[in-house]
Amino acid sequence: MAVQQTGTRKIKESAGDRIFLTTVYIVLFLVVIAVLYPQIYIISSSISSPGAVTSGRVWLWPVDISFEGFRVLFKTPEIMTGYANSIFYTTAGTMISVVLTIMIAYPLSRRSFFGRNALMMIITFTMIFSGGLIPTYMVVRELHLIDTRWALLIPNAIWVWQVIIARSFFQSSIPEELQEASEMDGCSDMRFIRSIVLPLSKPIMAVLVLMYAVGQWNAYFDALIYLKSADLFPLQLILRSIIIQNNSSGTMDALAMVERQQLAELLKYALIVVATLPVLVIYPFVQRYFVQGMLVGSVKG
Repeated sequence: MAVQQTGTRKIKESAGDRIFLTTVYIVLFLVVIAVLYPQIYIISSSISSPGAVTSGRVWLWPVDISFEGFRVLFKTPEIMTGYANSIFYTTAGTMISVVLTIMIAYPLSRRSFFGRNALMMIITFTMIFSGGLIPTYMVVRELHLIDTRWALLIPNAIWVWQVIIARSFFQSSIPEELQEASEMDGCSDMRFIRSIVLPLSKPIMAVLVLMYAVGQWNAYFDALIYLKSADLFPLQLILRSIIIQNNSSGTMDALAMVERQQLAELLKYALIVVATLPVLVIYPFVQRYFVQGMLVGSVKG
């Protein structure tokens, strides 16, 4: 009588497969360490004592826990003003960029739009060849945007790569037949976009919001070029100034210099921690749409 063998039979892996999987795990482990260690080090440094940070005793965990950096940070008017400016630039800039990107990407995805291929070639050309810093500065100056908030919102409002991703998403996810059916029912173009296109485009909108928000939040070069008033500076520009001041020497006595450098070093790490919070807060809400939007928007089209 034959005995039936129960349970699942495990496929035996070859030596080459085991070596490959082991190599993959080792590489992934090293990547995780390379990503996590700087974050742990910055957080530990931000809550350690100034002397422990400047002396190099902090390398992983906090030493002589102190919240002096955060106390000084929240009592510094320039930093709080920069934080408020960065929030404004990120919020307003992201809204403007997402709206403009959808307005240009959706028509380019429709076959009925005359000249869409030529216009797409022109847009793609700007991604490869740009006017350069000096011509761009002259344009911004002639538009009287220097030392205004609009200088950080308008010149880089549309990113070509985001237009390409959004266009591919609309081509693959919003069929032409759906628009034709809505037109037969008397639906206008704006009503179709508002009632059908936007509700179906949550994944790509989440991708655009995250990309533009991170880019706006981390941007500082445009502020360095176009802004002169300190009350308009974003947080990243203030962080840059703190780092430069920490690395420069002055004419004060040695003890005051050491104390200032210790405090500036501690304040730098605390400011980095605070500056990364908005991105960490936004990402969990858009993460479930992010992968879907990236795959649909980049594979097809």
